This record gives sequence, C-alpha cells and structure tokens, in this order.
Amino acid sequence: MLIPLSTFPDPSPSFWRSLQTLNISRVMVAISLLLLLNLRSTKDIWVYSHLFARDICIVYLFLSIGFVVLKLVHTRHFILQLLSQIAIDILSISLLYVGSGGGKGGLHILFLFPLAGVSILAPLLWAFFFCAVVSLLMLLEASYRLLEQSDGNLVSQAGLFGASYFAVVYVVNRLASNLIRQEQLALQRGNELALQQAINHLVINDMDDGILVLDQHRCVFEINPAAERMLGGHLDKSMIGTRLTDIIALRPMADVLTSMELHQNARTVNNPEGDISFVSIPCYLDETRAGLRPEADIASLPGRIDHPHFITHLKLRFMIVTDTAVTGLQISGHNYTVIFMQDVSDIENQAQQLKLASMGRLTASIAHEVRNPLSSISYAASLLNEDLADRSQEDGDLGQARRLLKIVDDNVARLNQLIEDILKLSRKARNDVEPYFLMKRVRDCVHDFSETRRIAPDLIRVFDDTDFKVSFDPGHLMEVVNNLLSNAVRYASGRSGSIRLYAQVSVNGRQELHIQDDGPAISYDVRAHLFEPFYTTSRMGTGLGLYMARELCLNNHCLLDYEYRVDTDSADAEPSGRFVINFSGLNA
Repeated sequence: MLIPLSTFPDPSPSFWRSLQTLNISRVMVAISLLLLLNLRSTKDIWVYSHLFARDICIVYLFLSIGFVVLKLVHTRHFILQLLSQIAIDILSISLLYVGSGGGKGGLHILFLFPLAGVSILAPLLWAFFFCAVVSLLMLLEASYRLLEQSDGNLVSQAGLFGASYFAVVYVVNRLASNLIRQEQLALQRGNELALQQAINHLVINDMDDGILVLDQHRCVFEINPAAERMLGGHLDKSMIGTRLTDIIALRPMADVLTSMELHQNARTVNNPEGDISFVSIPCYLDETRAGLRPEADIASLPGRIDHPHFITHLKLRFMIVTDTAVTGLQISGHNYTVIFMQDVSDIENQAQQLKLASMGRLTASIAHEVRNPLSSISYAASLLNEDLADRSQEDGDLGQARRLLKIVDDNVARLNQLIEDILKLSRKARNDVEPYFLMKRVRDCVHDFSETRRIAPDLIRVFDDTDFKVSFDPGHLMEVVNNLLSNAVRYASGRSGSIRLYAQVSVNGRQELHIQDDGPAISYDVRAHLFEPFYTTSRMGTGLGLYMARELCLNNHCLLDYEYRVDTDSADAEPSGRFVINFSGLNA
C-alpha cells in the first residue's frame, strides 16, 4: 500500500535544491535525446515515424524547462511535484523505448535516471512502485516481441534489467537515507552549536569578571564588556587583532604573561587551575589614550602624563587552551590564552559588605535598645546639675562633681550621635528624585555647613566650572557632604581655600565630585581601613562618619572612595589624596 501524499512532512531546503538539480539534469537529457535522434535518423529502426519521435523529445524538453520554472515560482507540494515529474519521465522514456524497438534500441539505460531520482528524494516504497511499473512495461514489450519474432532472449533480458533496477534503486535509496540522516544530524548539531554560542555570548557579556582571549601571537582575539570597563577604555572590540605589547597601557599585563610562560616552561607539570597574578593598569589623561603605538617608547609619547589619572588593580588568572586539550581539534600549534580579570577593589568591597551586613543589623537593633538607658542617664545627670546649683560650693567638692557630670554629659552626647549615625544608615534613598545640577546643591550644602559650624566663609571654596545633573537623594547628599567636610576641617591647615570642592568628568566619562583639603594625605595603612565602621584616628570621632557616607552613596548607586591623583602636568608632581564620589560608578 502506497503512502498517502498528505502524510509527507515539509522537506528541508536541501531537498528542494536536489529537485532543481534533477530538473536541470532532465533538460540536459532531453537535449541529448534530440541530438541522438538526429544522429540516428538515417537508420530505420524506429517503429514510429521519425517526425513523431522528434515531437516526443521536443515536448519532453519543454516540459523539463517548465519543471525548472515551476520550482522557482512555487516551492510547495514537494512530493506532488516530484512524483508527477517522475511519471512524465517514465512515460516519455517508455514511448521512446517502445518506438526504438524495445531492448534492441538501447534506451533502457534511460530508465535509471528517473528511478535514481525518485529513490533519492522519495521513500523506498514509491521508488519500488515506479521500478515495478518500468519492469512490467519492459516485460510486456519483450513478451510482445517474443510472440512476434519468437526470440526468448528478449524476455530474459527484460527480467534481468528489471532485477538490476530494483537492486540499483535499493542501494541508491540506502545511501541517500544515510546522507539525509547525516545532514539532519549536522543541522541539529549546528542548531545546538548556534544556541550554545548564543548562550555563551550572553553569559560572557553579562559576567562581572573580565575575559580577554589572546591567540598564539598574543594578539587580542576576544574581549567582553566587563574587561573593557576594567581596562579603562584602553581596549575595545575595534582593537581585536592588535598585539597586546602594542598597547602601551597594557604592557604590564604582557610582562606578567611573559613571566608566567617562562615559569611554565621551567615546570614539568602545568597548573590546571591557571596561574594567578596581580597587576596595576593606569588610565592616562591624554586624549590619545596612549593606545596603538607599535614599538613606541612610553616616555616619548607627546602630551603624555607619567602619573596615572587613576590606577585599576586587577587580579589576573591565565589559562592556556592547547590543541591537545580540545577533543577532536584537527589544527595543531594554535594555543590560545584566556585571561580572567577581577577588579581587586570590587572584591574588597564585596568582602567588606558581606562582613558588615550582619554587623549592621545587629548594631541597628542595639542602637534602639541603648537609646532609652542613655535618656535615663542624661535625665539623671541634669537633675544632679540642678541639685548642685542649689547648693553652696564648699572646699571645691562641688566643682569636682560638676566636672564629673560634664564628662557624663559629653559621653552621653557622643553616644547619642553614634546612635543617630547608625539609624541614618537604615534610611533608603528616594527613587523619585528629579535630576538636578550637582554643584548648585553642593554650594547650598557648604553654605549651611559653614553657618552651622561658624566657619570662615573663605575656608571652603566651591568651583563650579564643570557641572552635570545627578539623581541623588538631596537629604543623603547633605549627610555625605557634611561628613566629608567635617573630616576635611579636622585635618586642613585652616588657611583661605584650604578645602576645595569641584566636579570633574574623566576621559572615560566618569562623573565625579572631588573633596580635597591641603592637610597631609592619608597613609596607605590607614586607607585600607578607612571605611570600616568604628575605625577612627581621632579621639573625638565615632568611626561611623565615613562608613555612613559610603553606605549612603551606595544606596544612591554611587561610589565613594579615597584616591591618589595628580593635579598638574608636571612629570615631577606627586599624587595627592582626596575623597571622590563617582556618580557613574555602579554603571561604569
């Protein structure tokens, strides 16, 4: 029983291409038959008239050309097109076969053309059906010749050809089925690979860790957005194919890679986890970015500042992907280096946040519980002060008591301030803040701070040459600026303009607010603990001011840090410290 045509699934594009190849081959066969007919026209072996045989070939040629055009304009009903074309082929060849004298004409080989085509593009059952039709036709024609000429060889010859057709059709169909399965498997694997590549691309682009891939010549092969951010704009997608040593700012990374490779050559066993190193990448102020200068001397670059605008500290992990590490890789000698990058400052901040998260919740709950006993102590100290005021001073005893009560009042006030600082940390930033110009609001904060602390008006100077809009909770901004100014006033010299506030937009687009004083820079040892809660170098400090300022900045999606910068273009200038609020820090 033949398979219904409606049950055939839609074929793949390769089936349609094969059908068009069959159509073009049919045109060539029709043209060849016309040429053959002209060459054999002198021989009177045709049962039909010569003109009638030529008409059959011409009609067959036009039908073949029509099938080519049909496939171009109508790519539907594949199996119907195929079977109708095979039927036309067998009908045309059968007419020519019978007209040429049957087996004596030598046209039986033409039946292999449609039978091979249907065995490749249709199920085996349909191929056997057409094969049976052709075999029956040949046997009937041979039987007719047997009755007419009494030649039994014609019947055995027709049966032999029929059997060979079945064998050829079966073999061709099996080979075609294997090729079709391999094509489907290749298509499936290709789709899976494309999906896997899309997922890898999405995951790598969304990773917080930077990834830089170098080829065997140490040229940049691939880089993800996180690596572009960590490298401060020194490297982007447009620089793929550039040697790492040709990028001046990244030469420290190239030196580390060279040292790592020398180490690996000296060792007999490679580390499967990769080699870990730490490197500092500077970001320069010159607008040329000191970028692609092959073999250039760093010191000879025009307009270059020897001191970096800022330095990114990176943790690097190197992994070598060799040809032996990839299963099935046929290309040898193409080793790639994968560099995983992590910003060390981000790692430190994450560790600190994890360490202080539980402490923050604990101290907040303690602050509520401590406030009530402090209120009682303060109230009792006030009553004692009133009681002492009613007594007369005798032998200095009351004076001593007043000094002790003042100590109690001072420490109660300090503890109350400490509690207020802790409770402020629980205030969330407003999400409905309309963007406003930063320096105007900063100037208002400085004015209020100077009036409240009774500070000389010329001690703090605000420069608003550069300004930009921010969406920062105004109340939180007031707290942050007050904390930083309190710290600056404590250590500044007190001269006019000894404290400066100004905005700056860096080369890579960072929007920053700088708070700087002329006091001594904070040492590196103190800098490591600067933003830890309850850490203070002042006898009167609570150790929560800078911690609270950083937390409020984080709540507003900004970063507060203490950085060492160079303010002049002189090569001999030393970096000076200052507090920097990066308003694009969490998005950079």
